[in-house]
Amino acid sequence: MSVLRRNNVHVEGSGTPMIFVHGFGCDQHMWRLLAPRFADRYKVILVDLVGNGNSDLSAFDFDKYATLHGYADDICEILDEVAPGEPAIHVGHSVSAMIGALANVKCPERFAAQIMVGPSPCYVNDGEYFGGFERSDILALLETLESNYLGWSSNMAPVIMGAPDKPELAAELTNSFCRTDPEIAKHFARVTFLSDHRADLPKLQAPTLILQCSDDVIAPVAVGEYMHRVLPRSTLRIIENVGHCPHLSAPSASVAAMEEFLAAR
Repeated sequence: MSVLRRNNVHVEGSGTPMIFVHGFGCDQHMWRLLAPRFADRYKVILVDLVGNGNSDLSAFDFDKYATLHGYADDICEILDEVAPGEPAIHVGHSVSAMIGALANVKCPERFAAQIMVGPSPCYVNDGEYFGGFERSDILALLETLESNYLGWSSNMAPVIMGAPDKPELAAELTNSFCRTDPEIAKHFARVTFLSDHRADLPKLQAPTLILQCSDDVIAPVAVGEYMHRVLPRSTLRIIENVGHCPHLSAPSASVAAMEEFLAAR
């Protein structure tokens, strides 16, 4: 099976590779306000995670994707195919920030830097660690998602998106969730929200930008501060924004933070 077909890969521009990887229930269209800003200087690579967007659904394997490592393997394969021998900048939103970190740890020679938008290594509170949710909250969320996926999508999308002054973005995210195969979405949600990759963070040696929103119920500022303390070569930038998707609701501020980080490299 072609890697490019499997992940619906699109490439534009030339220069240092910059791969954009979307979050849960989304697809590469979510990068439309950011990716074009870099296509004049970078080789922009857009992908859909298997099971999302226009990826090849027949490639979805419940065993392979039972952990985030399966998705991380795909990212390494994509870069081997479209940018052999060229270390890439990985831009990952939400769960894909951790997918990028895992890919980086597995094949460090393939990456020059990581840009993490709204990342979280663990969503569950654990002792002094504040991930934003009690385990019972996550289990209740997953139970609701599994019993009524479309209803969950309609209720959760506005909370995740935030941006109360831009209701069209919440509607877009709802529609994106609803286009995703429910069985795949349920599986991916469980893998996402119950994952714990705190132990992997110290292994990541690449320069990393942690881009957090000032008011994000999914990835609170405390999570970004924790990651900044633990990641060996990290930069933390807080954007004044409500919600979990600053690449859509605050694209100019997101680009400015990314440009500053890239210029410092």
